[in-house]
Amino acid sequence: MTAIGAQAQRLLAHRSPQKAFFETLIRSLIILCVAIAVVLSSISVCDGRWLLARGELFGLWHFCTVSNGSVLKCSTDLGLANVEGLSVGMIPIRSMVSFAVVVAIFGLELLMVSQVCEDANSRRKWSMGSVLILGSFLLSAAGVLSFSILMKDHLTFMGFTLTYWCEFIAAFLFFLNGISGLHINSITHPRSRVCL
Repeated sequence: MTAIGAQAQRLLAHRSPQKAFFETLIRSLIILCVAIAVVLSSISVCDGRWLLARGELFGLWHFCTVSNGSVLKCSTDLGLANVEGLSVGMIPIRSMVSFAVVVAIFGLELLMVSQVCEDANSRRKWSMGSVLILGSFLLSAAGVLSFSILMKDHLTFMGFTLTYWCEFIAAFLFFLNGISGLHINSITHPRSRVCL
C-alpha cells in the first residue's frame, strides 16, 4: 500500500459516521416547526388582544371598547374593564407568555447550533434545546390556561381572537417539537453507545 493510500485510510477510519438522510430531515423539520411556533407566539404576545366579548376586547396589554362606529377606544388601564383581578392577574400571564418566547428562542438557537457545528457536545446541545422548548410549552400553556381562568365569566368559543389561537397553537407546537426532539435524540444515540 502506498503512503497516500495509508493516509487516506487513516482519515477515513477517524471520520465520524454520517447521519442518515431521514434523521437530518426530521431534525430540520423540528427546527422549522419550532421557528414557526416562535413566530406565532411572538405575534400573539406583541399584539396581545386575546378575547372579544360583549363589545369589549380584552388583551394582555390593553382593554378596548368597541363603539357604535366600530372605532376601538383602548386603554392600558385594565382596571377599566370591571373584571375582578384583571389588572393584577394579567401581570403573571404577561410574564409567562413573554418568558416562553425568550426560552423558545434560546432552545431554537441550541437546536440549530447542534446541527451546524457538529462536535462532541452536539447531542447535549440538542437535548438541552429540546428541554428548553418543553419549558417554553409549560410557560405558554400556563399563560393560556391562566388567561382562560381569569376571563371565565366572559368566555365564548367564538370570542377568542386569532392571536389567542396563535398562542394556543404555538404552545401545542412547542410540546410536539420538544418531545420529538428528545425522542429522535434517544433513538439515534442510545445511552449504551454514548461516551461522555
